[in-house]
Amino acid sequence: MPYPVEMRTVPDVSAHFDEATNTISYIIKDPSSDCCAIVDSVLDINYAAGRISYDHANVLINEVKERGLTLDWIIETHVHADHLSAAPYIQAELGGKVGVGDKIMLVQETFGKIFNEGTEFQRDGSQFDALFKDGDRYKVGQMECFAIYTPGHTPACMAHVMGNATFTGDTLFMPDSGSARADFPGGDAGKLYDSIQKVLSLPDEMRLFMCHDYGPNDREIQWETTVAEQKQKNIHVGLGKTREEFIKFRTARDAQLDVPKLILPSLQVNMRAGELPSDPDGNLMLKVPVNAL
Repeated sequence: MPYPVEMRTVPDVSAHFDEATNTISYIIKDPSSDCCAIVDSVLDINYAAGRISYDHANVLINEVKERGLTLDWIIETHVHADHLSAAPYIQAELGGKVGVGDKIMLVQETFGKIFNEGTEFQRDGSQFDALFKDGDRYKVGQMECFAIYTPGHTPACMAHVMGNATFTGDTLFMPDSGSARADFPGGDAGKLYDSIQKVLSLPDEMRLFMCHDYGPNDREIQWETTVAEQKQKNIHVGLGKTREEFIKFRTARDAQLDVPKLILPSLQVNMRAGELPSDPDGNLMLKVPVNAL
């Protein structure tokens, strides 16, 4: 489908790298107002000690306040398996709507069973304020934005386009890192390839912002590239690599990867829009299903 790209709109993008999870969170400001969005926030967790904290989220909150900005949206590009969302904490401080792709219901159904959540856990996406479909439009201040459905890494991934900036989630990494894994429940290497092609069909000058970077070969952490650079240099899909080549490589590569360290707490929290689960007495509690993943 044709997407309503507006390259003349140039938002201000402030990036914040979380070293513990190699995640980049973003504050995106509408160039014609004091409104902004936050994409892919991080809640700090010491998993071994069972303690959460808010240092990373507070950095985002403080910047929004210090710049005198109004938060319109808190966007999750997907249900992350490697870090916890701080969306509820940020929303309590700054307001804004929490949005995710409408296929969140597939993720909730899959992992609701794995974590034995019972019927009290709603699997209809109602924990979020907005559920985006492919091509859905929304505004940050006066800036027109839209969502692109990009399944493959998970069945609920979305890229978000704000003016000349696209936030790819885990669909793409920097050119020397390639692409995200596709072996989680509901993942699909072929669909991931197709989703990457949708992103690469955007204008060559489109700025692309990554959700993660791991600094391969000891280079400095990076998070911004362009469609043109990805087409030419991406080691997994660049220079016309075929769908079949990608599927073969991605499948073999994924078989060698370890499970993310924070996958168990991340999935339980993120499928709830960042809220921590609790036991029947109201105590915050995370589960460890055995031999389920």
